[in-house]
Amino acid sequence: MDMSRIARQGLVLLGCGKMGSAMLAGWLESGLPTGSVWIIDPYPSDWVKAQGVHVNAPLPEAPAIVLVAVKPQMMGDALPVLTALGGGGTLFVSVAAGTSIATFEEVLGAGTPIVRAMPNTPAAIGRGITALIGNAHASGDDVTLAEELLAAVGQTVRLEREAQMDAVTGVSGSGPAYVFHLIETLASAGEAQGLAPELAMQLAKATVAGAGALAEAAEEGPGQLRVNVTSPNGTTQAALEVLMEPETGFPDLLNRAVAAATNRSKELSGG
Repeated sequence: MDMSRIARQGLVLLGCGKMGSAMLAGWLESGLPTGSVWIIDPYPSDWVKAQGVHVNAPLPEAPAIVLVAVKPQMMGDALPVLTALGGGGTLFVSVAAGTSIATFEEVLGAGTPIVRAMPNTPAAIGRGITALIGNAHASGDDVTLAEELLAAVGQTVRLEREAQMDAVTGVSGSGPAYVFHLIETLASAGEAQGLAPELAMQLAKATVAGAGALAEAAEEGPGQLRVNVTSPNGTTQAALEVLMEPETGFPDLLNRAVAAATNRSKELSGG
């Protein structure tokens, strides 16, 4: 991370809820000086106040970066505060869901370098994945700097065009909720087969978490990992014949779910 530039000019974080706090913790752990960070948040947590950063204080005239992490419904009130910082050398990075680059350009000026990013909630424990795309005025160095900032909370990927952000929302943005529901339903199914609720939930959580970790760590793809645990005519095959059924199993179900989320994302962002 270009600490010297940020330390010299400052970083402004607009909104410091769970996502903002997770990013702030990552930056401070990586050595960003506390005096180089300004937080704008109407209800800063006690943890934020205790970090030694500037909280709701007058902003530097030309910060290196403004990172926008407010909830979408608060965006209208928040952005005008930052209008004076647009159109110059300040890089704006947004992790606000559903707010397009065009919206930022209307408020900040078309000459403002802007990177739009979509993280997901596992970022709160440093296990997120964030997709990024820059506008025409964001240089390669700008996007790299945004990547380095967001690497504090997990993996990053670059998109080819902003329109892909709706599909990213459907897969990784909303995706953690699909997995949480899988855990819920897997535990319930275990209960239905005679397991105690607490035991069924412990088995379901550990199985999903462990399988996800194995999928990331293994050289084989998930398809091969699935084959590896599927003995011919065994228990796993019996279950997979239900789950892999094209019209009633995971293939159709997840395709419809991700499409629904993607289409809703398009509607919310005016696409």
